[in-house]
Amino acid sequence: MVIQLDEEFEEQDEQQVLADFPADQELVITKVERLKKSNYRYLIHFGDYNMTVHEDVMIKYRMITGSAFVKADLEDIVAADERQRAYVEGLRYLERKPRTAQEMARRLREKEIGETVIAEVLLRLQEERLLDDPLYAKQWAEQRIVNQRKGKMWIRQELREKGIDKSLIAEALDEITPEQELESALQTGRKKWNTIRGDVNDKRRKTGAFLMRRGFSGEMVRQVIGILRDEQDSGGEEEEFYFPD
Repeated sequence: MVIQLDEEFEEQDEQQVLADFPADQELVITKVERLKKSNYRYLIHFGDYNMTVHEDVMIKYRMITGSAFVKADLEDIVAADERQRAYVEGLRYLERKPRTAQEMARRLREKEIGETVIAEVLLRLQEERLLDDPLYAKQWAEQRIVNQRKGKMWIRQELREKGIDKSLIAEALDEITPEQELESALQTGRKKWNTIRGDVNDKRRKTGAFLMRRGFSGEMVRQVIGILRDEQDSGGEEEEFYFPD
C-alpha cells in the first residue's frame, strides 16, 4: 500500500501558544487560512491569538469563521490535533514499506510524541490493518527464504530485532516447509560450491560455513552438502565434517 502525503508542515508548540490564550473569555475565530507548506494544516486566528490544526481536526470541531470557543475547548482540540499529527506521521512512515508495531513506536518517540498518544495511534493503525505484525512476519519470512536465500535461524533473529513476538515468529517460520528451506539452501549452496577452487573437502568446508552464516541449521547444511557431493559424483570416502545445529 502506498500512501501519498504532503511535505511535513512547520510545527508550532501548541501548548506554549495556548498558554497565552485568555482563560476568562470567549474566543471567536476571525480568520482561517491554509498553510502554504501543507494542504492539510490550517492557521486559525482568534483576533490577536492563533494556532494551527490539521484539516481533519478543524472539520471535526467546526473551526470556521465566527465559531466561538473557550480555552478549555482549545485544550481538547490541541490534544486531538496531537493524535492526528502522530497518526499522519505514522502514515508517512508507512509510505515506503510495511513496519512492525515496535518500529512504528520507535519512530513516533523520535518525533517526541507522548506514550499515551503512541498507544492510541498504534491501536488505530492496527485496527485499520496498516500495522499487522502477524502478516508482516509471514511475508518477511517468505521473502527471506525465496528471494534472499536465508535460513530460518537468520530470519528468526531479524524478526526478533524488529520487535515481533516470539509466538508470531514461530507461526511464520512454521509456514515455511522443509522443502522450501532445502530448495533455498541448495540453490545458494550450489552457487557457492561452484565458485570454490580446490578439492571436494575444500568445497565442503567453505560451502558449509557459508550456509551456516546464512542461518541454515547444521542438519540442513549436511543435507545440502550431501546433495552437492553426489552431484559432483566425487566418489571415494571423504572426511566427515560436523555442522552444529
